[in-house]
Amino acid sequence: MPHRPHEGSSRPEHTHHAPDHTPSAEDYLGGERIHANRIEPGVSVADLIDSGFQAYNAGRLNEAARLYASKMLDPEQDVTVCLTIAGAMTPAGVGGAIITLMERGAIDFMVSTGANLYHDIHYALNFTLHRGAFKLDDPELREAGVIRIYDVLFRDEVLLDTDRFLREIFTTFPQRPMSTAELHYLIGQRLLDLGVTPEQSVLAMAARWNVPIYTSSPGDSSIGMNLARNQLDGSALTIDPLYDVHETTAIVQAATRNGVIILGGGSPKNFYLQTQPQLWEVLGINKGGHDYFIQITQDAPHWGGLSGATPSEAVSWGKIKPEQLSDSVVVYADTTLAFPLLAAYAVTRAAPRPRRELFARREEMLRELRAAYARGAGAKEETRP
Repeated sequence: MPHRPHEGSSRPEHTHHAPDHTPSAEDYLGGERIHANRIEPGVSVADLIDSGFQAYNAGRLNEAARLYASKMLDPEQDVTVCLTIAGAMTPAGVGGAIITLMERGAIDFMVSTGANLYHDIHYALNFTLHRGAFKLDDPELREAGVIRIYDVLFRDEVLLDTDRFLREIFTTFPQRPMSTAELHYLIGQRLLDLGVTPEQSVLAMAARWNVPIYTSSPGDSSIGMNLARNQLDGSALTIDPLYDVHETTAIVQAATRNGVIILGGGSPKNFYLQTQPQLWEVLGINKGGHDYFIQITQDAPHWGGLSGATPSEAVSWGKIKPEQLSDSVVVYADTTLAFPLLAAYAVTRAAPRPRRELFARREEMLRELRAAYARGAGAKEETRP
């Protein structure tokens, strides 16, 4: 039996209309005129993007930067902004851009791979990562006790000492199930207690300003691996991924408008986007989809993977509002190149926003979600023969 929308559901309906007229040349040529603008000494990143990034993926980065700075960060638009992070971003130093945006209220919550948060702790503990080369003999590196992430090099002791630090602080946390956001907040708070300045660490800055950070696959990183070892030693501290589903859905439900910046793709991308299907498909609470979408990726859609799936495809799932497709941009580029440029544009062109401090508001938003679900704000479960 084919799937049908739930009875009474306000699931988006898409109606295709024939164009009222045949498009003319003027209809196609309404974009800004391209100029061969000179690059002057001392040009700022923002000015370069505005004047020199005009076509191809430079043009897409221009569109993404303007969308982020002029709409998503406009206080009057009241957009709750999520950043999703896949790929080894923090080992490459990209955490500095994330820290800056959090401090300015330009990121309200995050969904990250656990590995990015684990490697962020190295910086907080003053363990060193070094620029290196990628054409190295890996068996020789192994013998020398050196770990390689492409051209990032560090001693294997960095991993062992970070593991030891995590296991020690885990024993001091509440011994009960919790969300990954609570676990990451507790780690960040402990770093602050140890004298780590927020500028040194994504986790510390997130704890300082109550920015929730979720990990969609908590067992898939050294943070989860060390939690598992502590459990073997009798620890009752565990992660309940369903808490994360509830909390991220509650954040999206409570927002006036929702927007996302996706670095890479993968599980963090889906975990954020699924909040809208969780609302309309599962809970019967229809918000129509997300409003603003920026993705920086190197994955193409024709492979069929989620990382390359386009905003248009996401419309078919109810993840993005159809009328908001003009406010979605995909930049096909290396995230370590494009994201710092996007961040630099935003801090130059957009004023700081009041920080939402969503971690401190989780219980309030969860109560609102439960109330909306209890009211049956949408559809009842479909009855099948």
